[in-house]
Amino acid sequence: MNTGYSEDLHHLWWLVLACVTGVLVYFLSPILTPFLLAAVIAYICNPIVSFLTESRISRATGTVLVMLLLLSTFAALILIMVPLFEKEAGRLIEKIPDYLEMLRNHVIPWVETRFGVSLQLDINMLKQHWQSAGGVAARILPSLTSGGMAIVEFLTNLLLVPVVLFYLLRDWDKLIKHMDEMIPRYWHRQINILARETDRILAEFLRGQLAVILLMSICYITGLWLVGLEFALPIGLLAGILVFVPYLGMIVGLTLATFAALMQFQDWNEVIPVWAVFGFGQLLEGMVITPWLVGDRIGLHPVMVIFALLAFGQLFGFFGILLALPVSAVLLVWLRHIHQQYLESNFYHS
Repeated sequence: MNTGYSEDLHHLWWLVLACVTGVLVYFLSPILTPFLLAAVIAYICNPIVSFLTESRISRATGTVLVMLLLLSTFAALILIMVPLFEKEAGRLIEKIPDYLEMLRNHVIPWVETRFGVSLQLDINMLKQHWQSAGGVAARILPSLTSGGMAIVEFLTNLLLVPVVLFYLLRDWDKLIKHMDEMIPRYWHRQINILARETDRILAEFLRGQLAVILLMSICYITGLWLVGLEFALPIGLLAGILVFVPYLGMIVGLTLATFAALMQFQDWNEVIPVWAVFGFGQLLEGMVITPWLVGDRIGLHPVMVIFALLAFGQLFGFFGILLALPVSAVLLVWLRHIHQQYLESNFYHS
């Protein structure tokens, strides 16, 4: 009996530790973002650094090489994507007057006939406002101090990430060893089991989710390009990136693509192929790609996924949205073990 209650006491300490950790995360959330993001990137890149170390390259040199590889990849993506998006934005700006004319000649008459209301659209006035929008924004921008501070904070976090990442990658093995030595021997076996399961789940999820995003982006961009949609690149890329939120990528992409198709073709019959692209993409993602690459490795309900994204976004801002699902995967593994311990405890059976 005493042994049972002693085990319950250890479980109580676990609960207290979790509560203290949660309170610290809440109060330190404004400064934790770059550290968490750097830790996730370091976790992903550590196998590469370890491989280089096994090839008789020093840990520090391997870390520098991996960071240079990451920087080169990021720079290459920017150099490729920015001109493409700039071209798409230029085409959109050029077509704004045509879209306004289409609204006046087709959409507004349909709305007036359908709902019995009277709408007036002054095209010349809208064009003048569109041309002067840049000057107005330039005059307003200096007064947006809160927005300026948000940008400064974002840039600070962005610059802090590579610094933290370097030290984490260089000293990863030492940090893991120190953490292992700090664990009480009574908990050591249980925590090792938990750590191995967490490592397996997180590694599989991150690789699978990145592959899903890449494949779905290619699928949507290619499909929209084949049906002749002018803005296939930005819409397809956005829909592909947002697939990590259940149904959000499809809903956002379908809405934007439908609007763009109506503006471009001005015929509902031409919109049907666009809908077919997203219908096929949703079936491909739900029945083939996600089960194959991700499966039920996390097991989070779609509602919990949305809650996790909102909660982490509230705590850590934009980076929190990126961190939400991998951190939730880790927390879910821990909660499963806590739940199992609770079911086996004397407190549950008493």
